[in-house]
Amino acid sequence: MSAHDQLLVVIDPVARRSDGESVRIAKDVLCAGAETKICLPDSPEEFFRALARRGSRRPVVVGDDRMLLRTVTVLHRERELADAALALVPIGAPGSLEVAYALGVPQSAVTAARAVLDGAVRRLDLLVDDSDGVVLGDLSIPATAGRAAGDAAPSVWDACRSLVRPAPSQLAVRTHRLRVEADGVLLSDVNAPVEGVSVHSVAGVADITIQPPSAPPIHTGARTLTVSGPDFRYRADTVVSGPVRRRTWTVREGAWGLTLPKT
Repeated sequence: MSAHDQLLVVIDPVARRSDGESVRIAKDVLCAGAETKICLPDSPEEFFRALARRGSRRPVVVGDDRMLLRTVTVLHRERELADAALALVPIGAPGSLEVAYALGVPQSAVTAARAVLDGAVRRLDLLVDDSDGVVLGDLSIPATAGRAAGDAAPSVWDACRSLVRPAPSQLAVRTHRLRVEADGVLLSDVNAPVEGVSVHSVAGVADITIQPPSAPPIHTGARTLTVSGPDFRYRADTVVSGPVRRRTWTVREGAWGLTLPKT
């Protein structure tokens, strides 16, 4: 067996509880095709230790977006991300795998497990902030409304309340006083409130969209983005962080590798 054929399979406890059968099938596929070490961490400390002791084994995450983001974050902060080609077998609740699917991970756990064995590593961009946080997919400033992955589904009482709420057209547009700079160029200042800022990295460039109220959006590309202003929160993939008064994100082109099906 080569180093490429040795796997460290880290199985999220949430995946084990939510869909144990899919976990078992994926594990069988991986064990049949490679020398595999299975890790079943029950705490963040066990998870960190497993990654630290992986040696030459390729990390394979069995879980959802949060588990993938946690793995990338740990390896980035240990400065080991560039050399660790990750793989993901997607198992999670509905809505908890949107980032993974957008990155190209197959929706079938079995297909994804086979891609771990037969696929190819694709280098992907990473947005890194000045607190060493990472963004795999989309960044929203301030944090957009809506349920995070794993939140409870709306209840019948939520549906009843929605019947007496004003229609969207009757609601005032909420704006935020943010100073937005891209590569040092001022795009918007606090005296011109905006509805929000959205960011996605494409081919080594941050694709930035600023949405003013009652005006067309402003689009630009840059390598760095700095947002400042009164306390604001932001959503990086599935995680809401803050409040902060200033944050800078930088694009790192091809900073990490994810094993995906060959095209």
